Amino acid sequence: MSGVEGKVVAITGASSGIGAATATYLAERGARLVLGARREDRLHAVVGQITARGGSAVGAVIDVTRREDLKRLTDVALDRFGRLDVLVSNAGTMAVSPFDELRQDDWDAMVATHITGLLNGIGAALPVFRRQRSGQFVNIASTAAYVVKSPQAVYAATKTAVKVLTEGLRQESGPHLRVTLVSPGFTNTEGVGKGASPEAAEAAARQRDEIAIPPSAIASAIGYAIEQPVGTDISEIVVRPTVQA
Repeated sequence: MSGVEGKVVAITGASSGIGAATATYLAERGARLVLGARREDRLHAVVGQITARGGSAVGAVIDVTRREDLKRLTDVALDRFGRLDVLVSNAGTMAVSPFDELRQDDWDAMVATHITGLLNGIGAALPVFRRQRSGQFVNIASTAAYVVKSPQAVYAATKTAVKVLTEGLRQESGPHLRVTLVSPGFTNTEGVGKGASPEAAEAAARQRDEIAIPPSAIASAIGYAIEQPVGTDISEIVVRPTVQA
């Protein structure tokens, strides 16, 4: 199956930012969506906006750090649509801070969301894709996986792990599966500055307003990877503002 129309796409972290923008973008092009997120009210709002415009979407309240929740997300796709064509692993947290602050709960959250959450998605979707002999993983990393800048070391480490795991999965995927890494640069999402000190959060928000690209830019990159013909794998896409060094 080529193109976007008719494909069943599950998206994690779909209640805001890149996830919500991707859901809207794909729905407008005829995808059938299974949207997962922790915030039930925000998730239902995204689903409602899509269906009100004639799109096809269903929501499931999930936490990607819970293995059973990712299994439930794929089960919703199978029960509702009979298949799953794409899993977009987008859920993320960006609680960056200097090491000296010892924000170990934040470190744990990034590891659990970006690494364990990604592996939980692979564990849930890979057997489905193998049975179908088709399927695509789209994993969201970051330009932090390529350049480490203080105080983003833990965040960068987890996003580097996403990059490495994605490449390893691609090598093992065989002729029927596709695996894509999408690495956003500075993007205008609510996560910018979250959890930082008031001064750092204010500086990050100011820079975001000055140079960040919209989530729709990442959504279109994800759509490009999904719409490719059978047998064509877009392995890696980096999207950043032109002013980002």
